[in-house]
Amino acid sequence: MAIHLRRREFIFTLGSAAAAWPFAAHAQQPAMPVIGILSGGSQQAGRFRLAAIQRGLNATGFVEGQNVAFEYRSAEGRYERLPQLAVELAGRRPAVIVAIGNTATVAAKAAITTIPIVFETSVDPVEHGLVASLARPGGNLTGVTILAANLIAKQFELLHEAVPKAAALGFLENPTNSNAGAIRKEAQAAAHAFGQKLVIAEAVVESDFDTAFSTLERQRVEALLIRSDFLFNDRPQQLAALAARHKLPAIHPLREFAMAGGLMSYGTSLTEALREVGVYAGRILKGETPADLPVQQSAKVELVINLKAATALGVTFPLWLLGRADEVIE
Repeated sequence: MAIHLRRREFIFTLGSAAAAWPFAAHAQQPAMPVIGILSGGSQQAGRFRLAAIQRGLNATGFVEGQNVAFEYRSAEGRYERLPQLAVELAGRRPAVIVAIGNTATVAAKAAITTIPIVFETSVDPVEHGLVASLARPGGNLTGVTILAANLIAKQFELLHEAVPKAAALGFLENPTNSNAGAIRKEAQAAAHAFGQKLVIAEAVVESDFDTAFSTLERQRVEALLIRSDFLFNDRPQQLAALAARHKLPAIHPLREFAMAGGLMSYGTSLTEALREVGVYAGRILKGETPADLPVQQSAKVELVINLKAATALGVTFPLWLLGRADEVIE
């Protein structure tokens, strides 16, 4: 009888140990690295940005949910929240932080000194003190800079070619953007070069759109340039619909605007820039340091023309301009 009891005890002990093995093995596995995403825009509306970053990560062998996780902090267009969101994100101790946009990058640099940061920005990162040099950033930041201010003149030129008789041009901007002043000067200089009056309309939140377009209509604006800003980039459908309703030929930097029914878009490929950001994040996860990864300058610029919108607006594009387009939507 005693032998039988000892045998039962042995089986029970063996079974308990076997049941515990999966938990012990799980506990010994390294924690999945986390990438913090800091953005001035909307996480929901800006899903195309995350998809581009994920493509870059995939290229370096990282797949969300398998060997990397994400932690988000999105300002939803309220840029004043970014400094606090950067502090919160740093407190989560991610392996890498991706800062999307100028204001998010500035906030991340101010709040975080030890965690690697990969940025996407449209300002000169050396001039704005983000890195020591493009070739050797030297600190905990590196990333991709895209063309923005120096494309304003070309965007106005394309708008002039599409609507050559327009006497007054509109410029829609968000005054809370960190480089609003510099971009406004570029717009004023470009309009002056074409001898056209520039009417500036402002929007800080989506509910300002109707008022802004009504202002442009009252000022008899005949063509519109919408600047790059999270407020506008996240809402191409709304802006395209408003431009159509007000019979206003408009250009925007992102191709999503033309795809949504806007007249045309001309600007740097944001998705390509963010894919490169994802690649850099993956390389850092593999052991490289931001100080040794040169800042990349995204130079891929694309022109998209929507002929359906042109017909509705009574716009006739020159053949040479149609031939130059990277994509024509019919």
